[in-house]
Formats: sequence, structure tokens, C-alpha cells
Amino acid sequence: MASFMREIFGDISGSGAAHKGPGPAKEGDDLAHLDARLAGAVRSGSDGTGIVMLQPAECVVWDGNPRDVPRLTPEGCRSLIESIATEGGNRIPVLVRRAGEGAEIPYELLVGSRRRFAVDWLNHNGRPELRLSALIVDVSDEEAFRIADLENRERADISEIDRARSYQAAVDRFYGGVQSKMAQALSLSNSQLSRLLSLAQLPEDVVEAFPARTELRVRHSEVLTPLLRRPELRAAIIDAAIAIAAQQQQRTANKQPLIAAAAVLSKLRQAAVSEPSKPEPVTLMAGGTKVGVMRHGRGGVVDVSLSVGGDVDVESLLAELGRRLREAQREGMTRAA
Repeated sequence: MASFMREIFGDISGSGAAHKGPGPAKEGDDLAHLDARLAGAVRSGSDGTGIVMLQPAECVVWDGNPRDVPRLTPEGCRSLIESIATEGGNRIPVLVRRAGEGAEIPYELLVGSRRRFAVDWLNHNGRPELRLSALIVDVSDEEAFRIADLENRERADISEIDRARSYQAAVDRFYGGVQSKMAQALSLSNSQLSRLLSLAQLPEDVVEAFPARTELRVRHSEVLTPLLRRPELRAAIIDAAIAIAAQQQQRTANKQPLIAAAAVLSKLRQAAVSEPSKPEPVTLMAGGTKVGVMRHGRGGVVDVSLSVGGDVDVESLLAELGRRLREAQREGMTRAA
């Protein structure tokens, strides 16, 4: 088992061995091919590989895995379900580790969420005799995260936003908040990791505007993140995203095509660049006499034009000007919030 795990971690950290991009690997990429290694471990039966047969309920998906288990469905796993039913079990074992002392469920599932789902579904739909073939490993949380990430880079059904958010949580949980340390452990460049973390920080309202989580990409974040960092634009973008999400829900209810990701991005950008309506100019008065005009400029700037004659009460003018400026500040803070 020790040599098997060394090979796995060598695939993660080895030069050129891991897929480098922010998205899922494509067929033919020289990734670790974790499934092939797991299947090979079963065939060889060497090095004390601890294969056990479990009921799906005996393992719970480890909380450091980015796969969104509630989104697994029989339809999405249909071909896998049929394959496991035909072969009488999962040919490629899942990867588990023993849960901590006192845990109600004895194992944590590190790799193989879809296989666990498929066997569980079959158990409840006519094949109660099937068991989940599992390989037991002894790894730390950080090692478990790297293994799960290695598998999920090969999966097209892991969305970039889910992977990115798992990275965001992992930076603090496993790497002390040091991005460069995490990037090195995962064989990513610092810039690639930073791009993924920016995607993870998109507001949920913006995420919900897209037709599906799987269609939200790092490239979308690269456009939206700089705009969302500007307080005067953030509110407009989020308001537009909420409106788009409502349209998406209505289209779903009416069985109409959803607004495509490219169109969503265009609408959000347009909301950011649209010129906001400006308050009307304010006339400044002092002692019943018009002494100037105050206008709201770009970026919260206030322009004041004064025309002061010799008979103007200066104290009255300053009081009026101070009052109007305080009002303008309050209005600006309200709009920013």
C-alpha cells in the first residue's frame, strides 16, 4: 500500500504529470489516471492493498471532496449504473479511509462518489445483494484532498465553481492560508490558483444567473471580478444578476431555452457600464439669494459652482453648503450599500 500511495502522490507532484489547467482534463491528457491505478491495484493484489466489500451506507463522502453529491442523479449516472449491474459490482474500487474514533459511520469516502451512488441506487432498486468494492488507505486530510482533487480533475461533471470553492476552503484548512504552498502541492502555477480562487469568490446571486453551474467558467470570473471590486458597480451587477436568475426560473417553468452563459455575461457587463441616473442639480441658497449650484459627478464626486456677491451672508452660505454636502455624502453611502 505504501508504494501504491507513493505512486499516486508522485503523479500529483511529478513534473509534467498532472493536468495544469483550471478546468477538467480532456481525454488523452497525461494525468494520473487514478481509476486505472485503482483497477491495477485490485488485479495485482500486491502490497497489502486492503480491498473490502462495503454497503454504501458504511461510508460517507469526506467533506473535503468538491463533488456536489446531492446533484448526482440516476439519469446522470445511468451508464455507470448499467455497467455495475451487468458486472455484478464496481470493477474499479472506491478509495476510503477509516473514520475517526467515535464516528457513527466507519469509513470516509475519498474517491468514487458516483460509484457509491450507483451501488446504493441499485441496492434500493432490485439488486440488494451488490456491495461496494473499496480500497482502504491511511492518509492525512491534506493527502486526502490531493487525491480527491486528482480524481476530480479527470471528471467533466465537476464544475469549475465547485472545484474553485473547494480550493478556497482548502487554502486555510490544509495550507495555512498560503496560496503558493497549495499551488506547489497541486502542481498548479500561482496565477492558475489565483484565477480559480477569484471564481470561488463570485457572489451566489451572480452564480445563480448562469444557466447551469457547469457553464460558469474561470474566464467569466476574469471579466466580472474586476467590476465587482468597484463598489459603485457591484450593486448594479448583482441587481442585474438577480433579475436574470428570475428570468431563468421563468424560462424553466415555461420549458423555454435558458439564457446562454455568453448572453448572461454580456448582460452583467452591460449593467456595469451603463451610466447610472444622476440626481438633479441642487440650487444653493443663502439668505434667500441663489448663490450657486451643486452637481453630482462620476465616482461620487460633488461639483460646486458659486457666484457670491458682496452682500451675501458668508455664515449662512457656509451653513447651507455644509448641509448640502452632508446630504450628498449620506445619499452616496446609501447607493453604495
